[in-house]
Amino acid sequence: MKTIILAGGFGTRLAEYTDMKPKPMVEIGGQPILWHIMNIYAHYGFDDFIIALGYKGESIKEYFLNYYSLKSDFSVDLSSGKIEYLKKKTVDWKITLVDTGLNSMTGGRIKRLGKYINNETFMLTYGDGVANIDIRKLIEFHKNHGKMATITAVHPAARFGEMILSKDNDVFSFKEKPQTTQGWINGGFFVLEPEFLDLIEDDSTVLEEEPLIRAAEKGELKAYLHEGFWQCMDTVRDRKVLEDLWQNENAKWKVWK
Repeated sequence: MKTIILAGGFGTRLAEYTDMKPKPMVEIGGQPILWHIMNIYAHYGFDDFIIALGYKGESIKEYFLNYYSLKSDFSVDLSSGKIEYLKKKTVDWKITLVDTGLNSMTGGRIKRLGKYINNETFMLTYGDGVANIDIRKLIEFHKNHGKMATITAVHPAARFGEMILSKDNDVFSFKEKPQTTQGWINGGFFVLEPEFLDLIEDDSTVLEEEPLIRAAEKGELKAYLHEGFWQCMDTVRDRKVLEDLWQNENAKWKVWK
């Protein structure tokens, strides 16, 4: 099953980093967040990716074109140009990189990739969010309900400390920026049937608007409830949260070894 990763947005709320690179190439622990996302899927055996490129997509192309060399030790004979790899570090990933337009909306980018999914069930996620989600259980849930689309619902992290109070305003507990336990939001990590593409009009279509609304109205959208860790990297603050978790060896999304 193929996995589409949306990696073409401008990332304006992360401009401190995205002036120079697209958001999916912003690093956590010395590796692009895109690499982290792909490792989540690959850990469960899903390693056939389609990357929807847009803003500064050339830097993502360069990263993967040079991936083998950058991850390996090698010697170069400058007289012949021959390269000998001494210590190879490879991954069994197939990656299709497609320019889906500089100004295309999220739905439009997916529509442009229709010819690459071979009329098969496919997965989709954003290039800026990580989770300790079990991809196999997600797919099993999708297959069992038989609907057109599955969206992963997650609890967002609280922006501020969360207090639980008694009727007399005694503080029962205080947690510093915990994952909230109430309310659900779109966490990405979709599973979609190919006919979902018919709900997308053109490049101007926003995935989160008409396509998902229409799927819900038709009774074709189910939510997979993920109670575990989830975090997006929408702002500089979000990036710091993820980096701190990685440096403190508490990166709960790191399901791979």
